[in-house]
Order: sequence, then C-alpha cells, then structure tokens
Amino acid sequence: MGSVWNETETMRSFGPLEQDCSVDVLVIGGGMAGVLTAYFLKEQGIDVALCEAETIGGGTTQNTTAKITSQHGLCYAKLIERFGERFAGFYLMANEEALKRYRSLCERIDCDLETQPNYIYSLYSEEAIQKELRALRRIGAPAERVDTLPLPFDVAGAIRFSNQAQFHPMRFLNAISEGLPIYTHTRVRELIRTQLGIAAVTNGGTVTAKRIVVATHFPFLNKHGFYFMKLYQHRSYVIALENAEQLNGMYLDENPLGLSFRNYGNLLFIGGGSHRTGKPGEGVGQLRAYAERYYPNAPIRYEWAAQDCMSLDSVPYIGPYSSGTENLYVATGFNKWGMTGSMVAATLLTDLILGRENPYAELFSPSRSMLRPALFQNAAEAVRGWLTPKAPRCPHLGCALEWNEAERTWDCPCHGSRFSEDGSLIDNPATGDLKMNADRMNRS
Repeated sequence: MGSVWNETETMRSFGPLEQDCSVDVLVIGGGMAGVLTAYFLKEQGIDVALCEAETIGGGTTQNTTAKITSQHGLCYAKLIERFGERFAGFYLMANEEALKRYRSLCERIDCDLETQPNYIYSLYSEEAIQKELRALRRIGAPAERVDTLPLPFDVAGAIRFSNQAQFHPMRFLNAISEGLPIYTHTRVRELIRTQLGIAAVTNGGTVTAKRIVVATHFPFLNKHGFYFMKLYQHRSYVIALENAEQLNGMYLDENPLGLSFRNYGNLLFIGGGSHRTGKPGEGVGQLRAYAERYYPNAPIRYEWAAQDCMSLDSVPYIGPYSSGTENLYVATGFNKWGMTGSMVAATLLTDLILGRENPYAELFSPSRSMLRPALFQNAAEAVRGWLTPKAPRCPHLGCALEWNEAERTWDCPCHGSRFSEDGSLIDNPATGDLKMNADRMNRS
C-alpha cells in the first residue's frame, strides 16, 4: 500500500532534460524543500531550473504525516541548553514564520489546509513536561499545559500549541510546481567547477549555473561538508485507519519510540515504530497491534514508511554547503519536521542567494560545531560497517548492508542508503544500484 497522499493526488508530469543549458540558479531535488526554493526564486525574477532524479514529491515528501507546526517534540529546553535562549527563540520564530507563509500560499491553493492544535505528550514524565514549559515561557512561546487528551491511554501531561496546521502535501506541491522549469528523471551525476560557474552533469545534458542548491534529502557530495558524519537516517511507519474517531488535533509522544496521531477526513493516522535505518525495529507491526487493541472496528486503509535525515543537534543544516564551497548551498537534516523545515529552508536560501540578511542564518549554518554525542555514534556505526566482513556493500562508502526482511530491502546502517531486493537504489546518499551477483550469494 502507498501513502494516502499518493493515492489521492495525480502529480503533474514533467519531462527530462534533453540538452545542455545554463541558468542563474540550479536546484537539485524535487521534494518540498527544492520545489519551494525554486518557486520563491522564480517569484523574485531569478532564472532558475530544477533537476529531479525521479518525480517531484516522490521521496520523503510523499510519506510525511504533513503536520505544519513549530512544536518539534520537547525541543526548546534542549535548544536553550545547546544554543542559548536567543537561538531557541530564533528557532521558534523561523518555524512560526514558515507556518504563516504556508497559510498565505494556501489561501489560493486547495490542499485541505486545516488549523489544528498540536500536542506533545508524555506518558510517564511530569518533569519533562514542566521543564519544557519553563523553557517555552523563557522565550515567550504561546504554549499551554494540558492534563487529559482524547487518546485511548492516560498521559502524565501534555503541552499544546494552538493555531498550528495540517494539509495535503502533494496537492500543495502540485499547485506550486505549475509553470516551474522542472526536469524529472534527470539525475545529477557530478558537479564540476568551470569558468562560467558550476556545471551539473546529468544523464540528459549539462546544466551550468552561477549557484546551485542541493536539496536531495541526503547531500550527495562526500568531499565537502562531512555530511556522511553529521547526518544519519531514521525509518518510521504510518497506518491510516478508516472510520476511527476524530481527535481534533495533532499528537506526538515526547519519547522518540512513541506514537503520533492526526486525522485526515475519515482517516486516523497512527505513526511510530521509529528506528535507525539498517537497525532492527518493530516497524509497522507495532502499529498494527496497537490498532487492533484500541481501534478494533477501524480497518487499515493505508500504510507506508518514511525515511528522515537526522542532524547531530536536532537543528537542520541550511546554508552554504561548506565553508570551502562558493555559491553552493544545501538544505537537509529536517529531523522528521520536513514541512516547516522545507519552508524555513526555502526562505533562508532565497535570502542568501539574493544577498539579503536573514536573522536565522547562523542558527541553521551547516558549518556550526559537529561536536555532539551523535557524532561519535555515527563514527562508531561507520567503523563497524566498514569492518563487517560480509557482502553486499553499499556503493556510497562501502559499509556492509543489512537485509531488512520486513520490507525486503538492503539497508545501510551507516548512512541510510536503501536498495530493493534486486539491487535498485531506493534511498540516497548512494547514487547507484548494487551489483547483485554478490548480493544474492550473501543475503542473510
């Protein structure tokens, strides 16, 4: 089964690149972040083009739960500890502005935008709720304490952000992509510096641009920025139950292993089962068991999986690709909050490309410190993957792949690349398929 967004919207068709061309700005990647960036640049009169390896919205965007909120778990106490009150306040403002910008665009787009409150709840930790509330008061966030929720279990407490939103992401993407110079089924194979700018070599021709934005989910250039060290990937799962109760809001457990909820029409989405890509996890089976227990009369209409890039400090990387790459930009690491993150990225990147000041540039800078605990876990996973003496191996950086029996895929525990059973690439950062002779011989 595919996601509800895929099944309820036919996406606009674009053709592949068939000849060399030149533009002021090339955007690589046709997800929400890439298309929004191209949209805003074109609005500003910039000569822009977008290249997508497959189809627009065909990656993470089609598998989102499509919550538009500035409440990203119990994140603000952690942000104050890591960055201070000023930057925590910037993070709140950047995401609140993203929400407002979606509302403005959706005034003329029929994409089922609904205003809903968002709730972060804790099953057991009253202390965690109180700590977050104190942090939110320090930065002036409009948050409220709630003690009971319309969920089929008790909670220790919850925090509500009112006036958040949810929508149909593919309908929105379809609308804003109209009229944009988009080339689908056009994979960028390499970038080369030339006297005229940066040349993006694709399977259909070469695009020469003065500036390039890499919005490919996981950045594909390894020799700059160290993204293979400062990103990792998580898989999570969603089921959509038909004719379950209306919850009138969006809900998320503060525990990363907990559950999320939202309604869409007569469907109830339940999300969860999160685990690092390439590592064991309960997957969609946990959600099916939960639904059978608490919603026995609501059949499963859809189920799907999402893959998300996670940054070392829970803040996206948006800005110059690295300190040593001129006129090259990146947007990645949205930490499961890709809808608001994509809008923040598109706004910030547009300002940077146009030479305008943006107060959030330092907070989201990809060149900020990598010295976070997750860095050492990433390094350990990479070393383990390189030293594991078995095939198949990921063509990205050579880590040993793990066979995912539940989804029947080859998954990389180092950086999150995924491949189908026959070796076809599903998720990056790998850019090519597997060699299947060795794979079939060594599957476990």
